[in-house]
Amino acid sequence: MFRSLLIANRGEIAVRIIRTAKRLGIRTVAVYSDADADALHVALADSSVRLGPAPARESYLSIQRVLDAARSGGAEAVHPGYGFLSENDAFAEACAKAGLVFIGPPPEAIRAMGDKSASKALMQKTGVPLVPGYHGDNQDPALLAREAQAIGFPVLIKAAAGGGGKGMRIVRGATEFDDMLAACKREAMNAFGDDRVLIERFLDRPRHIEIQVFADRHGNCISLGERDCSSQRRHQKVIEEAPAPGMNTEQRQRMGAAAVAAARAVGYVGAGTVEFIVDAKGAFHFMEMNTRLQVEHPVTEMVTGLDLVELQLRVASGEPLPIGQSQVRLEGHSIEARLYAEDTARGFLPSTGRLAHLVFPDANASVRVDTGVRVGDTITSWYDPMIAKIIVHGEDRAAAVRRLVLALEQLEAVGPATNRDFLLALARHAAFGQGTIDTGFIERELGGEHIASPTPQALALAAFAELQQQRRFAHEKQSRTADAHSPWAATDGWRLNQDSHQVLVYASGKSSHALTVHYCADGMHLEVDGHRHRLHGEPQNGPQYSLTFDYERVAGSVIAAGSRRHVFIGGAHHVLDLHDALLQEIEVEVHAGGVTAPMPGKVIAVLAKADTRVEKGTPLVILEAMKMEHTLLAPARGRVHAIRFAVGDQVAEGEALIEFETEKEP
Repeated sequence: MFRSLLIANRGEIAVRIIRTAKRLGIRTVAVYSDADADALHVALADSSVRLGPAPARESYLSIQRVLDAARSGGAEAVHPGYGFLSENDAFAEACAKAGLVFIGPPPEAIRAMGDKSASKALMQKTGVPLVPGYHGDNQDPALLAREAQAIGFPVLIKAAAGGGGKGMRIVRGATEFDDMLAACKREAMNAFGDDRVLIERFLDRPRHIEIQVFADRHGNCISLGERDCSSQRRHQKVIEEAPAPGMNTEQRQRMGAAAVAAARAVGYVGAGTVEFIVDAKGAFHFMEMNTRLQVEHPVTEMVTGLDLVELQLRVASGEPLPIGQSQVRLEGHSIEARLYAEDTARGFLPSTGRLAHLVFPDANASVRVDTGVRVGDTITSWYDPMIAKIIVHGEDRAAAVRRLVLALEQLEAVGPATNRDFLLALARHAAFGQGTIDTGFIERELGGEHIASPTPQALALAAFAELQQQRRFAHEKQSRTADAHSPWAATDGWRLNQDSHQVLVYASGKSSHALTVHYCADGMHLEVDGHRHRLHGEPQNGPQYSLTFDYERVAGSVIAAGSRRHVFIGGAHHVLDLHDALLQEIEVEVHAGGVTAPMPGKVIAVLAKADTRVEKGTPLVILEAMKMEHTLLAPARGRVHAIRFAVGDQVAEGEALIEFETEKEP
């Protein structure tokens, strides 16, 4: 076993590798960009080396800088994690030339499977079934359009060098093919530096099932069961599980054998994943092979009892696999949910900001949390917006689903918007509970907005926290006054010639809630929607609060972020905006007359022209943020007066992109 390891990655996978390596007595060296100087993986490593500025091309994607870091850090081996350089054959070759052990497959295997068109041709020769499509080198748009027509719509355009859902579009008719092709090529070039695409028949309601394979340098290659990754949105995996619902032993063996054959065909070594698309009749077709560890590898670890990162390190050091195919056992069921910084109410736009509050479910043998962040860390627009992975295990799938719901209910995150409530809605959905899902399930069944109407108990908790904060502020102010006994310094809500009361107004989504707090001789009363309730609680320092609401005990967390209040109670998350009329008027005035950036990113296309009229919904600008394209549409019928940014410019959230004047409908 080598003595020192450089982790050429960041986030939760870097943290995972560092902890495993330390357990094995391996010294760890972390790398970081300027955006990650204070990151968790840097703090955990034995030493760290700066790569460069925040842009990935100048840091995590720079082969030379990573090699220089390995040399200066005294590393003997390099683990690429996933993403960045993990599937870069040139990087694997450069590591070998530099005398470094690359924790991954040989460069030839990466190269063979990295080109989606070439890999499909190889799989066809190997006898692995494929989806009908065009995988050729000729990239003439007219030829691609003819091939799509011959295959028959709908078709799927995919980046030949891609993965992770980037550079992928479903085309349902010939009239939209050219625009979709152009978008795919732009996104593929931006993500992979290669705009070649392939075209395949789009299967209706398929399942995405992948096989985990592992091979050593002694000729052994085994499959470690399957993972179902059908819970996807825009081809991005949201929830993964092992084993796949409804998978029988015979089908598992056939898919496992096909995956092993695919790995052997390229002389594979290490951890890899062979991905299949499975149609409604159960027939499976090869999609691609990921020549690296997958984000969802923990569910395989939970059901097999194996540590895949440790196996990677041992195989890379020359050890044989400790088990054979006949010894692989799958015990129970495991599910992983990906917590992302994204705003589900705004079309899942990436969200950025400081994590002001972060509470994960308690970890135990059945619940695991993989994360690369802590409270106080900032989610930036530079990298993937994943905050954490929540992984659960149960004796069967029903138990695992229940544990996932409970774990997500215990999860609290305030700062950037997250998909926490969306994940809960998905985990609670009847079809998910029954396991009857496919890759289009989320788009069909779950919208982007999952705002629960606040209950009287949630409003009471918010009001009680507000009163506690006001009391603390008043006491602090009273302690500084010259006459502490003045009636004007009192903090009991007393009013001259009036009933002692206070009104609080909260907005939630499109509704508002007015609460009146009455200070009475027998304590506080809270009036909500015309109903009066007794309210009692002892002074507390947040964010946890406990009170009596009538005769019911109510407990939860209330976190203030500006005028916004986040209330976590009974597994629900309520976002309440405390009414401030002046602030709302200023906000309307600032945004009037302009189209603003909904998130930080880079302008990659300007589709509108100055001094032109447009209809509502007309595409105006395309932003690239967190590796995905986002098209901004005209908010109404009107005139574009001026365009303030050019292609290639970086913009901040809220910056005015276009001067726009709304016109009345005729």
